[in-house]
Amino acid sequence: MANVRPFAALRPKSSLASRICELPYDVMSSEEARTIASGNPLSFLHVSKPEIDLPTGTDLYSAEVYAKGRENFDRLAREGALVQDSQPCFYLYRQVMGTHNQIGVVASASCQEYLDGIIKKHELTRVDKEDDRVHHIETLGSQTGPVFLTYRADASIDAFVARSITRSPDIDFTAADRVRHSSWRISDAAEIQFLAEAFSRIPALYIADGHHRSAAAARVYQSRKGAGASAGFLTVIFPHNQMQILPYNRLIKDLEGMNEDTFLSKLGAFFNFEPLGASAQPRRHQIGLFIGGRWVTLRFRPELTASANPIERLDVTLLQERVLGPLLGINDPRTSKRIHFVGGIRGTCELEKLVINGEYACAFSMFPTSVEDLMSIADAGGIMPPKSTWFEPKLRDAMFCHGI
Repeated sequence: MANVRPFAALRPKSSLASRICELPYDVMSSEEARTIASGNPLSFLHVSKPEIDLPTGTDLYSAEVYAKGRENFDRLAREGALVQDSQPCFYLYRQVMGTHNQIGVVASASCQEYLDGIIKKHELTRVDKEDDRVHHIETLGSQTGPVFLTYRADASIDAFVARSITRSPDIDFTAADRVRHSSWRISDAAEIQFLAEAFSRIPALYIADGHHRSAAAARVYQSRKGAGASAGFLTVIFPHNQMQILPYNRLIKDLEGMNEDTFLSKLGAFFNFEPLGASAQPRRHQIGLFIGGRWVTLRFRPELTASANPIERLDVTLLQERVLGPLLGINDPRTSKRIHFVGGIRGTCELEKLVINGEYACAFSMFPTSVEDLMSIADAGGIMPPKSTWFEPKLRDAMFCHGI
């Protein structure tokens, strides 16, 4: 069962939401955050990336950075930009990106169920990144960045959500990136009970995005022994059939001493080649390679994709195990400085630009991993290779804050 609970969120004042809510802290650099937040004291980046208010070069993990985040967080609440709800509620959060529409239930999920594996993960985490989120949560006394969860769609929850969003939203704005964000509060006792009971029949939840936030929340829960509201963590839970996964592309610094012809020749052991200049839009088991100013389409040989193991037949796994490791010496993509990952939202033009200007030797344009693959791998207790999925649209920080 999935044990989800209502909570009293700290939320942006409706008229200010478009100025407050921001993309997650981990999808931009400090310099990008400074530019975005420039001239906007309400930007939540002053809380989620508070180094932007300190001298350039300040250690991102120093106590003064976290303290500045708390100072800015308290200011937004004190000035009424963030408003505390008076009672525990569930919430609905809709995002519209072009023709894509997704609506999730905002709830406090169980840290114990995360530890017990009812909330399933598919990625490894890094201790340094966990430590950062632990310090951020502890210093603020709040979880401000939601974890993106999914579940196998349920008709009764779908119907409830469809009825609920016919009401006027509490918050409704379109951000600078043209993604529309809307939210509804579910405060009626009978509706709260319905949602809690409906999710109690859902056998498992799956982390789509936010593994480090989940792990950090669980550590805070353990250190506090469940005191206060630390037993829960902030989530938005979407049905699996509304998820949009984009490719997570790869840029490679060098060819491990090979020239382009030698590299392409070695790739012939694993791929069938399409004609030069073929489309850079790959299909499953097909990868676009940009090298020497041109695209080459690579199709994995069928014998390599026949495994019954869902991890082994992922394109990201095949590329890592056949090419990046043995041919290019990138044996640990989590730590190697010779590989860079680019979310599919930036398109293939970004890959072309970075290779043409000489920053990278080549780029691989991937086909996105499916949500069905994600769930089947998580069900089996498996771990995907790093940077296997890029979910869009991103959840906005500060739409909901969960005090602990």
